[in-house]
Amino acid sequence: MPAPFSNPQPSSPSSVFLPYQPGAAPVEPATASRIRSIDIVRGGVMVLMALDHVRVFSGVPAGGPTPALFLTRWVTNFCAPIFFFLAGTGAYLYARKVGDRGTVARWLVVRGAWLVLLELTVLRFAWTFNLDYAHYMLAGVIWSLGLSMIVMGALVFLPLGAIATFGVGTILLPDAVAGLLVRSFPQLAQGEAPWYAALLYFGGPIALGGQTGPTLFVLYSLFSWVGIMAAGYAFGVVLTFESEKRRRIMLRLGVGAIVAFLVLRGLDVYGDRSHWSGDGDGRPAWMRFLSTSKYPASLLFTLMTLGPMFLVLPALERARGRVADVLAVFGRVPLFFYLLHIPLIHAVAMLVSLARGDGGLGWLVGNHPVMIGPPPDGYRWSLPLLYAVTALCVALLYLPCRWFAARRASRPDSWLRYL
Repeated sequence: MPAPFSNPQPSSPSSVFLPYQPGAAPVEPATASRIRSIDIVRGGVMVLMALDHVRVFSGVPAGGPTPALFLTRWVTNFCAPIFFFLAGTGAYLYARKVGDRGTVARWLVVRGAWLVLLELTVLRFAWTFNLDYAHYMLAGVIWSLGLSMIVMGALVFLPLGAIATFGVGTILLPDAVAGLLVRSFPQLAQGEAPWYAALLYFGGPIALGGQTGPTLFVLYSLFSWVGIMAAGYAFGVVLTFESEKRRRIMLRLGVGAIVAFLVLRGLDVYGDRSHWSGDGDGRPAWMRFLSTSKYPASLLFTLMTLGPMFLVLPALERARGRVADVLAVFGRVPLFFYLLHIPLIHAVAMLVSLARGDGGLGWLVGNHPVMIGPPPDGYRWSLPLLYAVTALCVALLYLPCRWFAARRASRPDSWLRYL
């Protein structure tokens, strides 16, 4: 499957860019370095994601009050938007490779349904290490990614301009629409949204089957994540341009997104429901300025995270060295990495708890990452321990990911492509 959970590996680089529509103008063949640049970015995202998920099991709070704590969480905000955006880009490249919209649509729908199933079963257990499915189920990032792919299965039949309009519009407008809805129905802001509103935008717990049924906690709703994926699909055409034009467009996109973020955030009137100006919450102004809304993803959150990605991609086209090689391996098999890293981190956290004797084992088999109480007194890790465990887990994942990348490349038409 195309990005973010695999990178199409055609028999020759140019076959990725076979014309999608009859009569399309020939384009510059993709170079290995350009495909590699996407893998490197995606691999970097996987490492940052591991840091955030170690933080979940460490008891370290999400942000503030110290700069070190704040930045430990803030830097991981880049993960989800880049995931979704490059998923769309990968779908576009795959579409150009196969040249048939029906094939692409079926692939996206089947792949999306597979991801939703994994989230509700395997990944739910990996997060919790318990079998209490009757009371808690999680609709996390893989759930939303799967739903977005299913929607993209319908969108691929539209002209590219229409897909781009949908993507950009879904990124720009939901904040305004949500504001109108909250003013009309104040209960929406209090977590009392009906199930369909929680699923589509507001998120939060959804009671399934009444008060006795399980709770489905929607951490990642559908919008505006599906818009980010659609925008990434439209962005795919940029990768078909000749090198200088490609780099020029990415530079403009990156600078434009960052400038738009700084201006809109500075004005503090639109683009995010959390405001930084005024009396504040006791944190420094710069922390409040960077604290944009991820659940659901606001316009400013999206600009803040995707802008730097546009600037980094051209620079990585010629990246070499050991670090780039390792990140590229992770970026080629991100779903495999994802499926392994959560239970690995969870198990290492339990070993750390046993070694420290901090009484955290019971807490570590609770309903992570959202319906869990505070950790026991004395459990919370120091930042050096958090970073050390992250480095250990990432190192342990390298050899399995390298093996699997080689294995899947040797059997491109087998069931392994679903991982």
